[in-house]
Amino acid sequence: MSNFLDIGIRQELTDILKKNGISKPTQIQEQSIPALLKGRDVIAQAHTGTGKTLAFLLPIMEAVEPDKSFVQALIITPTRELAIQITAEAKKLTEGKGVNILSAYGGQDVERQVKRLKGNIHIVIATPGRLIDHLRRESIEFSKLKMMVLDEADQMLHLGFLKDIEDIVCNTPKRRQTMFFSATMPEQIRKLASRYMKNPLHIQAENKNIVLDEIKQVVVKTTEKGKLDALCNYIDENNPFMAIIFCNTKNATMKLNEELCTRGYNCNELHGDMIQSKREKVMKSFRKLELPFLVATDLAARGLDIEGITHVFNYEITHDTKLHIHRIGRTGRAGESGIAVTFVTPESAEALRSIEKGIKMTIKNDKGTDEGKEIEKKADHKSKKYGQNRNKKNTDSKDSKYGQNRNKKNSDSKDSKDSKYKTKKR
Repeated sequence: MSNFLDIGIRQELTDILKKNGISKPTQIQEQSIPALLKGRDVIAQAHTGTGKTLAFLLPIMEAVEPDKSFVQALIITPTRELAIQITAEAKKLTEGKGVNILSAYGGQDVERQVKRLKGNIHIVIATPGRLIDHLRRESIEFSKLKMMVLDEADQMLHLGFLKDIEDIVCNTPKRRQTMFFSATMPEQIRKLASRYMKNPLHIQAENKNIVLDEIKQVVVKTTEKGKLDALCNYIDENNPFMAIIFCNTKNATMKLNEELCTRGYNCNELHGDMIQSKREKVMKSFRKLELPFLVATDLAARGLDIEGITHVFNYEITHDTKLHIHRIGRTGRAGESGIAVTFVTPESAEALRSIEKGIKMTIKNDKGTDEGKEIEKKADHKSKKYGQNRNKKNTDSKDSKYGQNRNKKNSDSKDSKDSKYKTKKR
């Protein structure tokens, strides 16, 4: 494998990457970056967790000219969460370099964005809806745009953004460099590319399996009535460091979060009906390791790259194989190990068979096998990396920041002596 200097990234950016623990390019980065640095249009297909974000951010950073005060690069994302994530990664690469970035998405003060756009903005990272809003207001101008990225292109189509994307593209110069990055490549994406791209290079990162090899999957068989107890038992026995727990609907997410909070678990919820400030607050707590469990709808299944997630729980199984892959891809990131636990009831057995057919493997039952022990051993190593004593109970002593039993909320009452399933709701 080559290093970043070998594929054309300058020493300054390479040093920043090393400071953030990144020394070698991933396959998709190695394949796409040289072509992008030469100005080629690129369609890159790679599954989640393969380093797609840096594959387009690094060439953008090489091309942006800080002394020119106009928007030079546009990155379009399907969700606010992904826009926030990409912006955070971009800012790491531009610290102290005079490159100004605007993240624009719904839920923010649009007038504040308008004011910032009158200044010196070089890179815009935005969702389609907010971009259309700015175009109608004539508060954003792309006449000198050099580079445009459509990230998670298949998700854009799934969410119904095709017309918005076409309207946005029509407001950019034809001479721009265009990049499509996507986990899948449906026919509509190919048609879109044929209309708006110039002789694009097609790149597909290969995996030995459809699902990332670093993710170990297990099934916990239960009943609908016993599923909550099964989840709590698994958490108590294995003490996950950080986990996302997926539900299929907003109502199920809210209900499960309330039930877990009632039982004393330190968790919060994330779904589409939350106001943006609340969503950002929850995600900030999760990223800062203040919150070990996030109960979420599939809003969180795309694009979030949060270091330290050891487990993904499919509390409610999805019937969509691609969505299953995107869910479990929140763990096992950047070559590290992760665990995906799917709870299956007699009613959802058919959905499990469909998923197994789609990923071309049979998911083993969790029965404390040697393989299961090895999975937990790897996750425990990741927990120790962050300084957590996973077996230490919560006390009032001066514990290390992450040395407490973070899975349960603090309680000074006698409830802590009760059965773990009889904690009183406050």
